Amino acid sequence: MSAEVIVTPTTGAEELAQVYRWLHAHPELSNQETRTAEVVAESLTALGYEVTSGVGGTGVVGLLRRGEGPTVLLRADMDGLPVTESTGLPYASTQRGIDPDGTEVGVMHACGHDVHVTCLLAAAAQLAADTSWTGTLMLVGQPAEELGTGALDMVNDGLFERFGRPDVVLGQHVAPLPAGFLGLHPGPAFASSDALKVTLFGSGGHGSRPEACIDPIVMAAAVVLRLQTIVSREVPGADSAVVTVGTLHAGTKMNIIPDQAVLEVNVRTYNDKVRARVLASIERIIKAEALASGAPREPEIVYTTPLPLLFNDLDGSARTADALRQVVGERLIDPGPVTGSEDVGHFATAAGAPCVYWILGGADPTLFSQAGTAAEMIRVMDTIPSNHSSGYAPVIEPTLNIGAAALVAAAKQWLGTSANPS
Repeated sequence: MSAEVIVTPTTGAEELAQVYRWLHAHPELSNQETRTAEVVAESLTALGYEVTSGVGGTGVVGLLRRGEGPTVLLRADMDGLPVTESTGLPYASTQRGIDPDGTEVGVMHACGHDVHVTCLLAAAAQLAADTSWTGTLMLVGQPAEELGTGALDMVNDGLFERFGRPDVVLGQHVAPLPAGFLGLHPGPAFASSDALKVTLFGSGGHGSRPEACIDPIVMAAAVVLRLQTIVSREVPGADSAVVTVGTLHAGTKMNIIPDQAVLEVNVRTYNDKVRARVLASIERIIKAEALASGAPREPEIVYTTPLPLLFNDLDGSARTADALRQVVGERLIDPGPVTGSEDVGHFATAAGAPCVYWILGGADPTLFSQAGTAAEMIRVMDTIPSNHSSGYAPVIEPTLNIGAAALVAAAKQWLGTSANPS
């Protein structure tokens, strides 16, 4: 790994920005984060951490021990997405990769994990140079967040048996809040996520003779439209849920009616009662539409990796908020529950520790210059590329500076205090 992308005790702001640009230009898909893991491992080694690589796949763990005291876990996810970048940035990704289905895809840090890694390394450098704390820092570079499997893979690889159990799990996620803002919502902060792969079966044939066929594409279209009524007609107004059909694949030629159609459905909810009702409704609608279409067999519904509700510990959130205010003052806001999902909560659950996870603003603050209210800020956010967009591009500063400072302040809030700082 080139020295120019390794964070060392002498790395300055411009060198740190260069590390970020390199990470942005070299994204890697889930469970393929080998070069990113090398940057994390070599940087933490250069900063004096005890480093172990290959935890749960490509995961990296760095420990810095300063005597007796609490153990604080700081986490950054490392994987990119199968998205072809369209930002036009001079450091835009041109990388290609092979997704789990064997398809060649463009690869991009469309969710900002390059920001997360850079901020973690910058915080690692600042905390290593700071002798005012005691305890143990556990820094985690996590793979495969986008698949929802990386945190559990590390836990199942003996993360806490090998490296000790943390007293708190802390982290952040960049989002299109204006750079300079942080967002922390106590309680149910990120939605649970369920994913379903649905296969609808028909009877294929010539497109000129639909009467001799059972068309799974028409069946799929009916399912897609009917699923949209669940949230509007079955979820109480005081609750919330999101149902998205993200993929629909069927057919090979315009004059051939295929034998089957495959849909992938994603569900986001904030409590178990709503989750159970939504999932039951999805199954009911899919089976009913197949029956109404005269399908030759029942649909196949397969549930893939779920993500749990991310619950920000109430007392832990209040304690951490005090530290974050030291960084941004009144620009610490409560953004409310986020409909996105995260697997960082698996670390906290496995450790029996509180989790506190906040939003890091990364959008160009000049875009919000005329936004005087929260409602106006939200309207601006709706007009700019967001996470998972091919045009998503956080501004480098003050995003990196604030992100690193937030991690440092939050960590020190939970670590012990040295009686004799040098």
